[in-house]
Amino acid sequence: MAIVASAPGKVLMTGGYLVLERPNAGVVLSTNARFYAIVKPLYEELKPDSWAWKNNEKCSSCFAINNSVSLRSILLVLFALLGMDRCEINFSSDVKRNFLQNVAKAFNASMCFFEASCESRNPFVEYAVQYSVAAAYATFDKSKKDWLHKCLLQGLDVTILGCNDFYSYRNQIEARGLPLTPESLASLPQFTSISFNIEDANGGNRKPEVAKTGLGSSAAMTTAVVAALLQYFGVVNLPSLSEDQYQEMETTVDLDVVHVIAQTAHCIAQGKVGSGFDVSSAVYGSQRYVRFSPEVLSSAQDAVHGKELEEVIGDVMNGKWDHQRSKFSLPPLMNLLLGEPGTGGSSTVSMVGAVKKWQNSQPQKALEIWRKLSEANSALEMRLNSLSTVAKEHWDLYKSIIFNCSMHRSEKWMEQTSNPREEEVVKALFWARDAMLEIRHHMRLMGEAAGIPIEPESQTQLLDATMNMEGVLLASVPGAGGFDAVFAVTLGNSSSEVSKVWSSLNVLALLVREDPRGVSLESSDPRTKEVTSAISSVQIK
Repeated sequence: MAIVASAPGKVLMTGGYLVLERPNAGVVLSTNARFYAIVKPLYEELKPDSWAWKNNEKCSSCFAINNSVSLRSILLVLFALLGMDRCEINFSSDVKRNFLQNVAKAFNASMCFFEASCESRNPFVEYAVQYSVAAAYATFDKSKKDWLHKCLLQGLDVTILGCNDFYSYRNQIEARGLPLTPESLASLPQFTSISFNIEDANGGNRKPEVAKTGLGSSAAMTTAVVAALLQYFGVVNLPSLSEDQYQEMETTVDLDVVHVIAQTAHCIAQGKVGSGFDVSSAVYGSQRYVRFSPEVLSSAQDAVHGKELEEVIGDVMNGKWDHQRSKFSLPPLMNLLLGEPGTGGSSTVSMVGAVKKWQNSQPQKALEIWRKLSEANSALEMRLNSLSTVAKEHWDLYKSIIFNCSMHRSEKWMEQTSNPREEEVVKALFWARDAMLEIRHHMRLMGEAAGIPIEPESQTQLLDATMNMEGVLLASVPGAGGFDAVFAVTLGNSSSEVSKVWSSLNVLALLVREDPRGVSLESSDPRTKEVTSAISSVQIK
């Protein structure tokens, strides 16, 4: 039976840069753009003469990816390994070699290697598989370990699918002569191919270049793979929930296991311990987030240099994960809208490095800007939470004023009120706008001081124009900023008009919306049903 799990992409609404350091918080929205992982046995049954049981023959690695984008799991080598005392494995990737060595030790097996050509790899998938299997082994008693042994001998077929929204299709839309609108994006078929550069001018191989939309594809993919594998092995029992049910969840014990393993795999794969907000939102959904102390992953970092995998997993799963999160989502009748200006990409890593360099060179000025930025972030969060409370307690009043304001620019909002309670709602809307303007101001100051374009002039003009449109509550650059994307929060049904204006400004409005759910089990393969966003099949090598 196939297990299908999905995990969402994210938009960091507040907390850019600050969320890297405790105790600063960030507000992160999960989205309807999701990665899917489908796990099933590679072989339904094993016959006595199966190659996996033959102890005297050499086995070779089988990491091929077929045309249906099925990842013939890293564990295919391990399956043979488990049935023999020694085997030779065609492999060159140090990470894959280290993985097999570590897991082999757990199963008391030995192996040797000889080099073979294997240039393409995806470390996020590799570590997701590695740590998921190790977590199952560390969790199970002897009888369940025997079952796990048999399960692995059947092989794993892992298919990974990512929504179109994670990637830029701007060039394809323009090549087809279509307008830059969400309708054009929606017209693209499911599993639209992503353009890869195959050869350079001299005929040599080049790494794939894929334009992304900044939704955290690696975090969502890693989380989906980990969740599907842990569910398949029986380590966790994940929910399959609607949006309303997700808000009512009382326990997150199984989600906590997924979070620990996915966070570990993602950090080790990217070669650094980041803030982790992207993985946290992929697991738990929209939230207010304070990062974990990086020291909790010191054992996993040691594993890269040969530390025993069993010891590493024990340390990670029993470590002091001191991250903080609380539920957060946009108030009712407010919509997230993401736009792709098409003005070039920005390197988050280099921008973060520049900010850290500025912090070290001007610590007092940096501290003051961060303090004011943190206060503005908290003010926006508080105002939005207060609006959610009003919606819950006075729905009819709230609904009426939001829809009335959605048809007007902000300077006309107060004219839509007819009593003091309605005025209070509009005042809360203005306070939220003011908080976002304050956030943008201090983000620009930080960018100017660090010499980086956190909110470039072209983005400033676009954001100012957006905030002056009918029904727009606020607009900003997500995350670390730069040229990649802009977002807006709109009222009522005003998103479609904003999308049209953006199109006239050469900005492509994406199909992304907030979906507060985190990781979830799916009832079927997403390719067999219609989904809100077109899904793109991503080749993992």
